[in-house]
Amino acid sequence: MSLVTDSDELAALCREFSQHEFVTVDTEFLRETTFWPKVCVIQVACDTKAAAIDALAENLDMSPFFELMANEKVVKVFHAARQDLEIIWNLAKLIPAPLFDTQVAAMVCGYGDQIAYGELAQSLCKVTLDKSSRFTDWSRRPLSDAQIDYAIADVTHLRDIYRALKQKLEKAGRLHWLADEMATLTNQDTYEMRPDRAWERYAHRARKPRDLAVLMELAAWREQEAQTRDVPRSRVLKDDILTEIALAAPRTVEALGNLRAFPRGMERSRSGADIVAAVERGLERDPKTLPRIDRERRSNGTGATVELLKVLLRQVAEAQGVAAKMIATTDDLEALASDDSADISALKGWRRELFGEKALQLKHGRLALTVEKNRVVTLEYHEGDAEEEAPEA
Repeated sequence: MSLVTDSDELAALCREFSQHEFVTVDTEFLRETTFWPKVCVIQVACDTKAAAIDALAENLDMSPFFELMANEKVVKVFHAARQDLEIIWNLAKLIPAPLFDTQVAAMVCGYGDQIAYGELAQSLCKVTLDKSSRFTDWSRRPLSDAQIDYAIADVTHLRDIYRALKQKLEKAGRLHWLADEMATLTNQDTYEMRPDRAWERYAHRARKPRDLAVLMELAAWREQEAQTRDVPRSRVLKDDILTEIALAAPRTVEALGNLRAFPRGMERSRSGADIVAAVERGLERDPKTLPRIDRERRSNGTGATVELLKVLLRQVAEAQGVAAKMIATTDDLEALASDDSADISALKGWRRELFGEKALQLKHGRLALTVEKNRVVTLEYHEGDAEEEAPEA
C-alpha cells in the first residue's frame, strides 16, 4: 500500500469516488504542540477502493479532495467527525455535506455514549483492529506499509459500519433523529475559534458579574495569543491560572506575580502587561451589558427534581435503546427542572416525544417512578385515579 502524493493521481481518484453514493473519510493529524491541527494523512474509501492521501506531499494539489467533500451527491461518512471537520474547515473553509457520523448514529442505536471506532468494528464487523500504530508520528516520512495499512483500516471497516447503522436506523424509523446533530456538525460556527467567545467554556467558574467580565477579557486575550503563536492554550496560560486571575483581578504586575499559581517571572514579560490590561478592560465593563450568570437553577431548590429526572432519563434511554446523552444533558435537566418552557433540545422534536413530555408529567405529579423486578418503570396518573383510591366518608 502506498500514499497518494501526485496531483493527477489524486484528481483521478476523487473523480472515481464522486461516482459513488458515499465515501468514508478519516484523518491523521498532530496537535500536541500547536493550536491548529496539522493534518498529515487523509484516508478515503468508496465501495470499490480505499486510499491514503499524503497531505504533507510537496506541491500536492488538494482541491480535488475538497471538491469531493463539497459534492452534495455523495454522503461523507466519518466516525466522531468533529475534529476531522475542523481540519477540513481550517484548510478549505468548507464543511463536508451531506454528512453521516457513525458515532452519533451508534448513540441513537443504543451503543452508549461516544463509542470508539474499534468497539463498533468489533461489534458490527467482528473485526479486531490493529492498534500498533495508534501513537505513531504521522508527520515523519517515509511512512511504513504497516502505518498506511493501519490508517486505511479506519475507512475500510467504516463502510460496513455505516451500512449496518443506517439499516438499523431506517428499520427503527430513526434516521431523521440524526438531523439536529448533523446540523450542528455542519454549521461553520461550530469551528470558528472566535476569541470573543472563548469565555463560554469557563463561564461556570465565575462567581459574580465582575469575575465574568474579567474572565471574558482574559479568555479572549489568551485565545488570540494562542492562535497568533499557533500554540496550545495551555502553553499561554493554564485554565486554572486563568480562573485564579479572573477571581483575584490583579491591577498591577506586582499583584499578578504574587498570585500563588502564576508562573514566576512571567509578570515581567509582555504577557504580564497584557494580562493586567485585560483585567482592567474587564473591570471597566458595564455589568448591565454582561451575559447572565445562570446559577439560579443550581440554587433554587430543584435538586431533588433534577435527580428524579435523571432516573427517568436512564429509564427511557434503556427502554428505547438510545444513549442518554443523546436525549438530554445534565444542563437540560437543570433547565427543565426550573422552567417548563426551557429552550432545550429535550423539549423539541423526537426528544420531547420520547422523554420531554414524560419529564414534564413527572415534574407535575402526573407520572410516577417505581421499581418492578429490579427495574425502574413509570406509572401514569389518569383522571379519576384519586377518586377511586379515596376512602369513603
